[in-house]
Amino acid sequence: MLLKLKLVLLLFAAGILSVNTVRAQVTMPVKGLCAHRGSMTLYPENTIPAFLEAIYQGAQMIEFDLQLTKDSVLVIMHDARVDRTTDGKGWVSEMTLAEIKQLDAGVKHPKHPAGVKVPTFEETLAIMPRNIWLNCHLKGGASEARMATELLVKTQRLHQAFLACSAEAARAARETDNRILICNMELQDRKDNNEYVNATLERGAEFIQLLSGNGLPATDIIQRLKQNKVRINYFYAAEPSELKELFELGINFPLVNDVSRLMPVAESLGIVRVRPEF
Repeated sequence: MLLKLKLVLLLFAAGILSVNTVRAQVTMPVKGLCAHRGSMTLYPENTIPAFLEAIYQGAQMIEFDLQLTKDSVLVIMHDARVDRTTDGKGWVSEMTLAEIKQLDAGVKHPKHPAGVKVPTFEETLAIMPRNIWLNCHLKGGASEARMATELLVKTQRLHQAFLACSAEAARAARETDNRILICNMELQDRKDNNEYVNATLERGAEFIQLLSGNGLPATDIIQRLKQNKVRINYFYAAEPSELKELFELGINFPLVNDVSRLMPVAESLGIVRVRPEF
């Protein structure tokens, strides 16, 4: 067994193991909680402390947002501007990484002291376990999709990471590497879930993100997605009392802001906290 483990590690280092082999060796969660921007109630959103807390809580999926700096580095930030979450002002796309690294990303959070920095995509991937889903919400288009895909290939994360993105970005990502997993975000805001589901199936996406603003999806919508092996994210569950109905309906991963508060309820419904594997 020890010899086999050493061989696997050597193959990883050499980049020889295929994505399918990695997927076979890592058991990924079937359902559970998606920590929206990490554990954002306890720590500043989209920061390393927020992600580490979500991992500690046993989250099955972590969602974070990707923006591109002026000098072409993918950083983790939801807004196109830095104003809301940092002590700076300006557009991410007009700032260099060095300038963004000077910002304090924790100063505006009510429960955490100052001093937290904006992480890069690469820094974020470096602290993530291998056995949770990484919901990479791409805010840009084709060029950002290519860069993100290349980094996921380089860091051997294709078995667990997916790009939540537009149709244009998805095409560019799959042209870069057709093994990339996609969550279709095109037509997400349509009131008719059927239109959104049809587009998702036509594009061969592996994930979809239904919106709570459109109400609970009909049973036939869920069945169609399940029949086509599309995993269902749901934005979002604010209260623990919502989880039972969502899981019974067939939602795989509700997005939650307060993973520490909702995880015990998820456990009572049969959800098993992830024991992280690095």
